[in-house]
Amino acid sequence: MHNATQLDRYKSLLEFLDRRFKEDITIRDIEDVSFYSYRNINRIFLALHHETIGKYIKRLKLEKAAQFLKYSDTSISDIAFDVGYADIASFSKAFKNQFNCAPSQFRAIQELKQHILQKTIVPKGTNPEPPLIFEIEELPVLDILYLTYHGSFENLKGIKQVWQQLMKYAFKNKLVDDNTIYLAEILDDNEITDHVHCRYNAGIVIEPSLKIELEGLFKIKTIAPQKYAKFLHKGSHESSLITYDYIYSHWMSKVNLELEDKPTLEFFLNDDEDTTENELLTEIYIPIK
Repeated sequence: MHNATQLDRYKSLLEFLDRRFKEDITIRDIEDVSFYSYRNINRIFLALHHETIGKYIKRLKLEKAAQFLKYSDTSISDIAFDVGYADIASFSKAFKNQFNCAPSQFRAIQELKQHILQKTIVPKGTNPEPPLIFEIEELPVLDILYLTYHGSFENLKGIKQVWQQLMKYAFKNKLVDDNTIYLAEILDDNEITDHVHCRYNAGIVIEPSLKIELEGLFKIKTIAPQKYAKFLHKGSHESSLITYDYIYSHWMSKVNLELEDKPTLEFFLNDDEDTTENELLTEIYIPIK
């Protein structure tokens, strides 16, 4: 898809679906956003995503429901309604087809996993258990230029390539200086979403008044003001997965805050080009209500 107009239409559709997937989206809505017939845009979407628009919307609904089941004590019926299902029966059937278990079983399995993680993630003999340190912080509105990576979060080489593309583009457009803020948006849970569909936005904060002629799949978005629980990870990017496991395995018992349905943010405080892995610092911002 090299035509700029076609690319813009595709990007507009994708942003629309990601924003409105919980609602009833009609064929007319999709045609109005994409300026294509539904038949044609569905063919393009299938070629790029390996799934139809309908399956994409359904998968996002069910994966969001799975996140609610995993990280909250919200009732199953309320979760079903929140992600766009009119009744619990149709939701339960769709959920079982996607995850091979009923919603209640999925929640029980996740609770068991968290209990096991709590016991295994702390080194044997450690007493007392290391404290879970965090701060509550509200971030202001942020405008970012970003490029999306699709794939496993463990594929650090693939993520690095996306960062290299972003930085090359940012330098070419003179968007980087000593004060540039580098961040990532984590949009999916890799234990819920198939690795091929996981999304990670590599981004830099830009001035809201900045006018940029976007090329290819580079995008600009505004992140609204939001309250977060802020944690600090010290060490390699790969080892941050251990930090996430520790945070979430103790979320209900030690953090005890209600998660907000927004992406997790990571801010990179130093440069891995001139900093040893053990000294890398990453601030993890988990959205809360």
